[in-house]
Amino acid sequence: MTVLAAALLALTVAVLMEAVAWATHKYLMHGFLWVLHEDHHRPRRPGLQKNDLFAVFFAVPSVLFFLWGRLAGSWAPSAVGAGMALYGLGYFLFHDVMFHKRVRWLRLKPWTFYLKRIVRAHTDHHQSFGKGRSRSFGFLYAPRRFDVRDA
Repeated sequence: MTVLAAALLALTVAVLMEAVAWATHKYLMHGFLWVLHEDHHRPRRPGLQKNDLFAVFFAVPSVLFFLWGRLAGSWAPSAVGAGMALYGLGYFLFHDVMFHKRVRWLRLKPWTFYLKRIVRAHTDHHQSFGKGRSRSFGFLYAPRRFDVRDA
């Protein structure tokens, strides 16, 4: 029963992380932390970007939850940390690998309606380089208006 509860808690946290990431992206990254996020919206050059610091920003709480669970001998904080890490993995695979192709040796293509939808939403987000003019701040969810319609 504990394994099932931990898995359900981790999945719930992973789903809820989309709301956290959306709000962080819209109000912080496109707000006062634009100085770190701006290079992500400019033409790319290979290598790290200041924007990559946000990966650390999101990884630290995940690691701390894992440590808390380990030190307290409790599965619940570790499950929260696992959910955050699961969301981070999904974000990395979609955003950095599939969309921006930042991992040259790993190619993922959007082969489902869902993946095509979030690719289209993220493309829409990158249409504007301005701090306050972007739309579609989600990473792993996009509204149906971004469905790819076949001609």
